[in-house]
Amino acid sequence: MFEGEKFLHQKNPKLHTEAPIEHEQGRKKTAGEKTTQKPAEKLSDWMSILERTHTGHRDDPKVPERIKESYYNSLVIDSEEIPESYFENQRRLARERGHGDIEITEKMRSELAEVIITDQKSTLNLWLDYLTHPDADIYPMWAKYWVFTNITRLSSYDKEKKQFSKRDKGTVAPFPDLNREALAYVIDVIVKKTEGKKLDETEDNEELQKLLSGANFGKLYAWAIEKITPAEESELQNTKGEWIKYNKNSDHTPLVESLQGHGTGWCTAGESTAETQLKTGDFYVYYSYDKSGNPTIPRVAIRMEGNHIAEVRGIAPDQNLDSYIGEVVRQKLREFPDGLKYEKKEKDMRHLTVIGNKVKKREDFTEEDLRFIYEIDSKIEGFGYEKDPRIKEILSDRNVREDFSLIFGFPPDKISSNRNEALSGNILFHYGNLNLSGLTSAEGLTLPQSISGSLNLSGLTSAEGLTLPQSIRGSLNFPGLTSAKGLILPQSIGGSLDLSGLTSAKDLTLPQSIGGSLYLSGLTSVEGLTLPQSIGEFLHLPGLTSAEGLSLPQSIRGSLYFPSLTSAEGLTLPQSISGSLDLSGLTSAEGLTLPQSIGGGLTLSHLTFADKEKLRKQYPHLANKI
Repeated sequence: MFEGEKFLHQKNPKLHTEAPIEHEQGRKKTAGEKTTQKPAEKLSDWMSILERTHTGHRDDPKVPERIKESYYNSLVIDSEEIPESYFENQRRLARERGHGDIEITEKMRSELAEVIITDQKSTLNLWLDYLTHPDADIYPMWAKYWVFTNITRLSSYDKEKKQFSKRDKGTVAPFPDLNREALAYVIDVIVKKTEGKKLDETEDNEELQKLLSGANFGKLYAWAIEKITPAEESELQNTKGEWIKYNKNSDHTPLVESLQGHGTGWCTAGESTAETQLKTGDFYVYYSYDKSGNPTIPRVAIRMEGNHIAEVRGIAPDQNLDSYIGEVVRQKLREFPDGLKYEKKEKDMRHLTVIGNKVKKREDFTEEDLRFIYEIDSKIEGFGYEKDPRIKEILSDRNVREDFSLIFGFPPDKISSNRNEALSGNILFHYGNLNLSGLTSAEGLTLPQSISGSLNLSGLTSAEGLTLPQSIRGSLNFPGLTSAKGLILPQSIGGSLDLSGLTSAKDLTLPQSIGGSLYLSGLTSVEGLTLPQSIGEFLHLPGLTSAEGLSLPQSIRGSLYFPSLTSAEGLTLPQSISGSLDLSGLTSAEGLTLPQSIGGGLTLSHLTFADKEKLRKQYPHLANKI
């Protein structure tokens, strides 16, 4: 019992006495709860808190953002901490490239610092996003804690020395790359060691045993990275092969052995991961033929949960499909009842491959190609964790003004791609995001008629004199607005709308459609509130104490968040909610009619045991959520 926590204590004997953990023990003591001074038990309590805070609010995107900000403050370099040697090195590089002896101005310093900070944040985000993602729930919390605390101490990977450099306060390098397959290897062997289990024959060697004795994450991760070998381009061009099905609850060993060493990037290459995944459903892998004509090169994985597809992964960066395998996947997906749901993803990947080939052949794009690659009509969907890197590669060499002039028929000088251009006046279309968070007044502000990305106006507290774009394809962030007087919103917003500073819905006319989430956390009453007909993700009304007069949209494809409602009186919920439902403030189930379907979690934490039992009998299909 507590083997993982004992491992953490062994690695850091003072961990259980650190301030956050002691503070939690003090809180429990004050509240009259049972406390302990045993290191492993204290650490176990702390792991439970970390798990709850980091993974318990997945349906509220603001929570992970706050968590990330706290880590940025402690882990990401400040501009003042960047060593002078870095700027001296930039001068040296400029001289070597033939630019002469340049002066690093304050503006250049600021720009270089921004690049460093942005890169560190983005690489740290990859680790945070993955370790808090449902895919990582198979790993024990203590193991994820061990991984994260160690990854923040590592710098770049030296391929010649096959080791990571150590990180200090002045390190300008990004955080290490995330390789899910290598990480699965490391967690798998460290969990086995900690739990006293034997390694399998392929892992049980002198080199690994030596690394495990020291349990140094950096060395183990470097070993795992070198252990896997990605498929070569010539191998990818051959798509002939076979699908192999691994049945639910079958022995996971053949699946693991077929993946290890191939550099798929799939966490399924870890033994414990594969074992867990096979308990939830069948697992299909497509192997293309090797040089000997045997199906040994893994290309695509389809993981099932029951009778439904849980995920489709390829072996390209971030587990997207490689550019050759699309047709194989399309044919296979037709065999599954929910395969049509993945049709757009496969179609998008196919179109992306066609465009990529046009780039190689230097062929012109059609208007359809341009609308697709710029995601004018819809987002490009892939099978990986991140956006397909080919999108960025293709766009890097494009002339934005010429492209959008062709798409919309606007003169090139009416199209902007940076802040200065966007605010120059008479701009019809702005490509990208527009961050105006530093503005405190809209006086003299002329915004583009249309914005392809998001608009940040977080510094404004009044809409006086403000004319918003007619179309915003991204999000509109206006959290400082305290009154809706004079606010005219677009008819539709493609992303989220943040009006969390509003304390009243008076004068508020919301768009008919919001593609993302709607944040109205300052409202305590629905008086004057007419919600959009469609909300794509999340409806956030945490201050609402009464549902009387509340008319919910016909369609909410995300979650509903009403934690302050103490009564269900006047609450009419949709028949189906794709995400989660938070009614944690309800003290009585009287008058509560639950949806027929809830895709995510259901929080009813303040209901009595008797009320919950009554609801379980009334809604047997939701019993496991209540």
